[in-house]
Amino acid sequence: VGRHDPPAVLLKMYSNPIFRLIALFVLLLLTAPLLATELTGKVVGVSDGDTLTLLVPDGASFKQVKVRLGEIDTPESRQPYGERAKQTLSDLAYNKQARVVVQDTDRYGRTVGRAYVGNLDVNAELVKRGAAWAYRQYLKDQSLLALEAEAKAAKRGLWALPEAQRMPPWEWGHGGAVKATTAPVSSVPAATASGGFTCAGKRYCREMTSCEEAKFYLTTCGVRSLDGNKDSVPCEKLCR
Repeated sequence: VGRHDPPAVLLKMYSNPIFRLIALFVLLLLTAPLLATELTGKVVGVSDGDTLTLLVPDGASFKQVKVRLGEIDTPESRQPYGERAKQTLSDLAYNKQARVVVQDTDRYGRTVGRAYVGNLDVNAELVKRGAAWAYRQYLKDQSLLALEAEAKAAKRGLWALPEAQRMPPWEWGHGGAVKATTAPVSSVPAATASGGFTCAGKRYCREMTSCEEAKFYLTTCGVRSLDGNKDSVPCEKLCR
């Protein structure tokens, strides 16, 4: 037997069909997460500037997957430039074949990822065109900051708006915009929660000390300005 020949016991194991079946099963378990990191399909819907719906194969049929574009954030639909941002995403991706590199799943159950149409990085293109901000809280690709600075310097897209209207969604939903639906202080009834919170006239997320207090003000006091994106979850940074 040569110095580098495998021991007889290993040769016997390799020749055992049960051992090979187990090894194949382990290999599939290890590679499954890698195989599931990309989705490919047709973009059949655009909800807003950073959310699309992808129609992907599902066995013998198809299924729709809601995709939140990762690392970027576009204006909410009711914000200045919100509808323009949605139109920009539609121009780039709607009714086209796309590939999504999956990064995560958000608390709404949406797939979070980087979308590509051909060789075009859709997420980066939205920032480059001034239709989106680089989302600092979840940023991994630092090159998006350079694209944002470039768009800002060239006054592209939302960067052509007056400064007062260029408010990132994560600030806009935190008291940066006063909504007409916010109840005036005088009309809010005196109320106290079991946690000791009272309707004391607070209106903005920056005034909240906890998620529980924000929820109390939204549901009990009717302060709708805490829920900028109308998802029934107040103050995203506190209640994420």
